[in-house]
Amino acid sequence: MKKTLNVFQFYKANQAFVYRLIEGLGKAVWMVLETFACIFKLEINCKSTIEQMVEVGWRSTPIVILTSFFTGMVLALQVGNATSNLFNEPVYVGTVTGFSMVIELGPVLTSIVVTGRVGAAITAELGTMKVTEQLDALYTLGTSPVKYLAVSRFLACFFMLPILTVISNIVGIYGGLILSTNTWGLSTYTYLSQSLDFMTVRTFIHGFIKSFFFALIMVIVACYKGFNTENGAEGVGKAVTGSVMTSIVLILVTDYFLTTLLVALRIK
Repeated sequence: MKKTLNVFQFYKANQAFVYRLIEGLGKAVWMVLETFACIFKLEINCKSTIEQMVEVGWRSTPIVILTSFFTGMVLALQVGNATSNLFNEPVYVGTVTGFSMVIELGPVLTSIVVTGRVGAAITAELGTMKVTEQLDALYTLGTSPVKYLAVSRFLACFFMLPILTVISNIVGIYGGLILSTNTWGLSTYTYLSQSLDFMTVRTFIHGFIKSFFFALIMVIVACYKGFNTENGAEGVGKAVTGSVMTSIVLILVTDYFLTTLLVALRIK
């Protein structure tokens, strides 16, 4: 009897949280369906979409390059140091660096970096519009905020994040090349042959597919948090923090399940 009572108390204590969770999922799904409906109907603001592509892609390129370059250098340094201790010479530096960047670190790090920059900006922008009642004004004018604001951001993130991932892969491998030739004395040919000889098209597709899912996660969370911001300036700050943290956690969790699925499908 006591055990049953404890379960009932636990349910009552968390009932509001469960309701909020279900309500939030419903709103997010409805927003996504409305966005895709606008895209399939070609109700797209081309000018706004191009502006968002510049914001998401071009202006994120410097930080992606910087992050990937030093990530590749760190990988090459660690692999070279570990194999030197084991085999008395650095081996497989190019192979491990290349595979790590293309399959895992390229898409994941790029998504996290872009989330911190673009996802936070989207949430802050939409959240500010919500608390200043600009979204209500759009409803009054008969314009859907999702159509006017979300569609262009969905398209920009969906198409630009995979491109940034490719840039990240190339720059990361190049960073490993710079360190390997200067620290471990490997020739450019040796490093590149190690990086590319064992890779196939499936290897590149593995990370490339992930980037599309990560882009959707980032933009869905950012737009949802922005559209549902409350409590003025304080609410905007909380929405931005929640957006970035939620996106990063979902990206890492999704990465595991996507990796498991792609390996099972032999896309590796």
